[in-house]
Amino acid sequence: MRVKVNVTGIVQGVGFRPFVFRTAVRLGLAGYVRNRGDAGVEILLEGSDETIKQFLQSLIDKKPPQAQIHSIQKTPLSGKNEYQTFTIVKSSEQLEQSGSVVPPDSAICNDCLRELRDPNDPRFDYFFITCVNCGPRFTIIERLPYDRENTTMREFPLCGFCKQEYENPENRRFHAQTVACPGCGPKAYLTSNRGELIEAKDPVREAGRLLSEGSVVAVKGYGGFHIATSAIKEPPLLRLRESKNRHAKPFALMAKSLEAAKSFAEVNSKEQDLLTSPARPIVLLNKNSIYNLSDQIAPDLHNVGVMLPYSGMHYMLFDGIPDAAFVMTSANPANQPMVKDNDEALKILGDSVDYFLFHNRQIAQRCDDSVTRVHGSRNAFVRRCRGYAPAPIMLRQTAKHCVVGLGGELNNTSCVLNSDKAFLSQHIGDVENVETRRFLQQATEHLIRLTNSKVEAIACDLHPKFTTTNLARELAEKNGWKLIQVQHHHAHVAALMAEHYVDEIVGIACDGYGFGVDGSAWGGEILHCTRGSAGFRRLGYLEPQPLLGGDVATRYPLRIAAGILNKEINVDDWLMHQADSFPHGETEANLILSQLKTQSAPKTTSLGRILDAAAAILGICYERTYEGEAAMKLESVAVKGKDALGLASVICGKALDTTQLLVSVFENKDKFSKADLAYSVHAYLAKGLAALAVEKAVGCGVGTVGFTGGAAVNALLAKLMRETVEAEGLRFLVHESVPSGDGGISLGQAVVGGFGGF
Repeated sequence: MRVKVNVTGIVQGVGFRPFVFRTAVRLGLAGYVRNRGDAGVEILLEGSDETIKQFLQSLIDKKPPQAQIHSIQKTPLSGKNEYQTFTIVKSSEQLEQSGSVVPPDSAICNDCLRELRDPNDPRFDYFFITCVNCGPRFTIIERLPYDRENTTMREFPLCGFCKQEYENPENRRFHAQTVACPGCGPKAYLTSNRGELIEAKDPVREAGRLLSEGSVVAVKGYGGFHIATSAIKEPPLLRLRESKNRHAKPFALMAKSLEAAKSFAEVNSKEQDLLTSPARPIVLLNKNSIYNLSDQIAPDLHNVGVMLPYSGMHYMLFDGIPDAAFVMTSANPANQPMVKDNDEALKILGDSVDYFLFHNRQIAQRCDDSVTRVHGSRNAFVRRCRGYAPAPIMLRQTAKHCVVGLGGELNNTSCVLNSDKAFLSQHIGDVENVETRRFLQQATEHLIRLTNSKVEAIACDLHPKFTTTNLARELAEKNGWKLIQVQHHHAHVAALMAEHYVDEIVGIACDGYGFGVDGSAWGGEILHCTRGSAGFRRLGYLEPQPLLGGDVATRYPLRIAAGILNKEINVDDWLMHQADSFPHGETEANLILSQLKTQSAPKTTSLGRILDAAAAILGICYERTYEGEAAMKLESVAVKGKDALGLASVICGKALDTTQLLVSVFENKDKFSKADLAYSVHAYLAKGLAALAVEKAVGCGVGTVGFTGGAAVNALLAKLMRETVEAEGLRFLVHESVPSGDGGISLGQAVVGGFGGF
């Protein structure tokens, strides 16, 4: 019997061909296996019918740990057998299939880590030790098929030792495209902040020593540069805040080990699984009672972002020093992409660091760290990137059209919807300048090529002035694609539906801002959505509230608080008492009081703005220096409180009243603790929105309520909503595979376009 088998999925760069080879040889089959230019694998088999059946079952049951099989297509062949043995042959450039992709980067495996520490191993102390089961993948690929010559490893020809392992079917590095050793592979070196070479026998461990002493070092990793420094010394942290213009935004930590992370943070079983997974994301962990790191790492927050080492270089940084963790934050100028090239790093970062730890391997695709947190036992992505992108989100239905979703303006990703797979790009960031716009376009075009997608339409936000909207128009015109605009919160809910295979839902979509169909600022919405529909019904929302000064109010939430409180009480004396919290003091406070009299401010239904206002009233945060700051600090205070106010939901028609909530907080701010009042705010909003959604869902005959948008990252809101919805016997859904914030709306946009028809 002769048969050709085409396998699609994550089957290149994960040891799939070596696995196929060993399986075929073990079963006595003849033929060949090869990579294809569409990221799939082609297998030709000659042997008995029963043996081929065993082989195909082994593909499913015993595939390599990082492999994902999406489809197996079997085609019987006529003619006589042509092969005596089974071999791995040269890759094909053919592009028959679509929807496959190279795998994400993967953390160093235990086998490589053991070899790294073995003085008798040829790769002892080699920072770039990898094998077929681990190492960079997505960040080194330039084009398909996934062969060494199509990656940035082509600059490092294999030495005799590495080539022998590469060609040995019994070796773990058989056809591992990243295989290298100290003799033939990438080299690490240490320089000053001006690029002058610093002689060091062991540049990686010397960099670790410098970090421990308080130096600031730019460290080149798999997908870009990090800026690293001590986690216990305040002077370098304050300097880092000044150079990055990050007044209070939390820094990520890299802990030496899981045990080291537990020395300053609480780690439950789910968080431990995430921390030690091959993806190695940053996990938001609650600080423990003996937290002993600098308060400058995550000021006024109850949690801290922690990841574990994911490369040989990272492990070596901690050798011989006492530090439990280093600050390891992404190296990017404000609102610009992560730095990935050596010359670029010297130019951009030279004035803000003391040293550079370079290596001489080029990074093909920049890829930032993923960030997640655990809600109960569920994963909740803040950012889906390294370790996950560009692996697809699998859908249960096949889309009518191949559509690209271009995302929104902040925390951007793009998405390629191809058949029953949605491929999300790596994290792009805030698309507010030329550099990030270019990164978005390049990353999207690269993803289209990797997936061999025949795009028919491009979807974007409804906002007419977003950079992404303008880019979508340009790409639609350039490529002859249909342009589809999707309302921001509809996209949030559509992404949640796609992730959970739901056909109909009443979705609670809450965030800071989304352009409404009426042109106003939305952000606390209850929408009725169905799969395959380009429209939705807006069933409810938070009470519209004034934004005094427009966008300025999103930065200084006292303005929002004043606008809301002024409806019920005289805020003149209180506002003047808070004048020092404004950039222009009493002058600005007087201006705000004048604006209150005109009642001409734009309105918003945003949940984020209500949380901001509550934080300002309670004196928790007067200025937003990074996205979500006030809301995050309010949650950090609330986790220690209880519902002291016990307010019943006030629903006026379709709107949940928020004025009475904030008036009550204001009037009781001297009677209850900040923690209790902060908890009360969360309780009122979560229970009120959930009750309104349940009412609308029952009225529509819908059995599922979902929570999405940036506010869904808030564990307390999600917990209280779940309790309210499930108590009424309805199903409650939140995101687990894609970010609930704007990093997930590209999926929703693509789904609306791909399933809704044109």
